[in-house]
Order: sequence, then structure tokens, then C-alpha cells
Amino acid sequence: MDEPIELSSGELSYDFVDGKLALCDYADLEVACTAMVESAGEAGIEFDAVGGLTLGADHLAIGIAAVARCRWFFVRKEPKGRGTGRQIEGARIGGGDRVFIVDDAVTSGGSILQAHDVVAATGATVVGASTLIDRSELARPKFEALGVPYLPMATYRDLGIEPVGLNG
Repeated sequence: MDEPIELSSGELSYDFVDGKLALCDYADLEVACTAMVESAGEAGIEFDAVGGLTLGADHLAIGIAAVARCRWFFVRKEPKGRGTGRQIEGARIGGGDRVFIVDDAVTSGGSILQAHDVVAATGATVVGASTLIDRSELARPKFEALGVPYLPMATYRDLGIEPVGLNG
């Protein structure tokens, strides 16, 4: 890219990873979601529902739910101001549910951690978190502090791109 693009974290990057475009063909989405489910299984993570903050998690939540044969949900950034007023759409989650949260790309971890907090507030237990790419590895210590296993499928190092947000 000639000009940097602003990420949802507010950081700027010349290396934009478009997880939605990359997985818009179901065969590619299935490969990625299968890898995420297998990674969770290898880490001993069992879950009843999968989801995350809309829009970065939507395609992954549905794909992982199909692979794992579980329920999916989306977390809105804010509760809906009309209709049901829900902040979580799709599966109704709460106490007793084991939840796996996902996102397509993580920089600071703000979106996936927001999803964590909304899910935890329902009484459900967040048993793991995963992303296709971690652009900085800043989220890992935050999840470690919460006692939640964090499983990025790839990091900036794996892709040979510059990390984002490490100097700010």
C-alpha cells in the first residue's frame, strides 16, 4: 500500500490483512475454521458456543459452529436501540455455557476483549480465544491475566509484516 490504513485499534499500517475477503469462498473459510477448531481441541478447549464482536468475528463464528457442530452468536458493540435491545444476537448464552471467542485480526485486542467482557457478563465462561492473525501480540498477556487460553493462527512474524502498536 502507498498510504497506511487506519485499523480499528486506531493504529496505522501499510500491511492490511482483510480476513473477510480472504475467507469469502466457503472452501477457504472451512479450512480456516477447521484449523481454529483443531487448535482449540489440541489445547484441550471444549466449547458449546462460538462468537465475537461483529463484524470481524461473524464469518468465523458461523464457520466454526458448522465445523464444531455448536451454536454461534454475534456481539454488537452496543446493545441494539430498538426491537429486542440485545447486545448478543444468535445463540442465547449464559451460566453453564462454555464459550470460544474469535476475531479475524487482532492488534491491541480491544475488540476481542470487548467480546470477552460482554460474554462474561452473561455468566457464560470464556474457555478460549482465537484470531486468524495477531498483528502485535499485545492481546496475549491480557488474556493470560484473565486465565483464558489465546490461540492466534498466525502472527505478524509468520506473515513477515511489520508489527502494529508495539511502540505506542
